[in-house]
Amino acid sequence: MAPVKVFGSARSTNVARVLVCLEEVGAEYELVNIDFRAKEHKGPEHLARNPFGQIPAFQDGDVVLFESRAIAKYILRKYKSAEADDLLRDGDLKEAAMVDVWTEVEAHQYHPALSPVVYECLIYPATRGVPTNHKAVDESLEKLGKVLDVYEARLSKHAYLAGDFVSVADLSHFPFTFYFMATPHASLFDSYPHVRAWWQRLVERPSMKKLGATMAAAAGIKQA
Repeated sequence: MAPVKVFGSARSTNVARVLVCLEEVGAEYELVNIDFRAKEHKGPEHLARNPFGQIPAFQDGDVVLFESRAIAKYILRKYKSAEADDLLRDGDLKEAAMVDVWTEVEAHQYHPALSPVVYECLIYPATRGVPTNHKAVDESLEKLGKVLDVYEARLSKHAYLAGDFVSVADLSHFPFTFYFMATPHASLFDSYPHVRAWWQRLVERPSMKKLGATMAAAAGIKQA
């Protein structure tokens, strides 16, 4: 069986959201680099895969998908096995609902609060050569603190967000949180011991260790 293809960049957070799921299930895949500087993501070939001209795109035979969270769910459904963790919990209505809830929380609460810090502290200085907008960072950190208050309360009762089991909701937090931990504001998590413990459990997973090393190398981040 031919490996599935993921179109994007090794340093991309949205690509990493897909790759971490492929690593979790042990699937073969090929990462096909899309050159942003050459604007390959806006070329007709890539637009046929992702009409919004963004990454990732995903191909499995005649199945072509875009949007990383949707791709992640496809992967976890296709490669579901007794050997891999059940990261969707589709067999239990209540558990699956909680997975969906916290996947939505990541997309609509956590990501909008945390990602501007990553952009301002890491991505924009590296790709655009512009200094960090500290006002924007401070505003985002204030929002993030309020989100982490909710996470701390949740994680004081459960090991993971959807319950006492790891799920795609947890995995979806990996890429941006990994980069956040490389900013000067990583110590914010120290104020939330249950959130910090949850994150430490996640990054000890083999999938995240492998991808973290790849992302760090691609982005020029030194790891401890």
